[in-house]
Amino acid sequence: MKRVVIALIAAIAAIICFVAIANAYKYKFRAQENISVTGSAEIDFESDLVVWSASYSRKSMNLQEAYAALKQDEGAIRRYLAGKGIAAAEIIFSSININKEYSYTYDAEGNQRQSTFSGYNLTQNVTVTSKDIPKVETISREVTELIQSGIELNSQPPSYYYSKLSDLKLDLLAKASADAKKRAETIAENAGKNMGKLKKATMGVFQIVGKNSNEDYSYGGAFNISSKSKTATITVKADYAVK
Repeated sequence: MKRVVIALIAAIAAIICFVAIANAYKYKFRAQENISVTGSAEIDFESDLVVWSASYSRKSMNLQEAYAALKQDEGAIRRYLAGKGIAAAEIIFSSININKEYSYTYDAEGNQRQSTFSGYNLTQNVTVTSKDIPKVETISREVTELIQSGIELNSQPPSYYYSKLSDLKLDLLAKASADAKKRAETIAENAGKNMGKLKKATMGVFQIVGKNSNEDYSYGGAFNISSKSKTATITVKADYAVK
């Protein structure tokens, strides 16, 4: 009788264990039933802010003379920009950078033999930030007129930005999320399943490239500042449960 009881208990335990394992496997199988999709959104937009910079320099054996000449150049540049309609609040002059320069002599074997002080080279940058893009673009092309007054000015290409980038990014996120949901619904419908709740969503890389350009997308996200017309894209990775 004792052996029968032990055998019965063992059988019941085995059945319980089997049921538990079966339910666990079934739960795991169901838990793994999901749809993973990537939604995307794209929009073209125009920059509404331009930043333009230029540098100029003066060199002299006397530091005070170089500084005085550079300050005269700064005054001339201020007057030039004001005459072109640029407000004082849109203009920023950087601090002055001072470099001591030397000339060197070498022997026949290329070894330096002597260094001689050749003067102080002072440089300064001017930056214009404005929403009047056409005006600044014109200035960036015509500012070399200052060279005629003896100013050694090096103009840089304008950089273009968008002041409402945060709002644009949120709009793209909403559209990319909706696109991901639509893709998941299509997959579920064609598979004869019912789509369940969203289980996980992750924002992908936010990219800004020049419109109609062949720029490469970057793993960390591209941010074009050289084109006035731009294209922004974003992706959203989403996992949906399947019933």
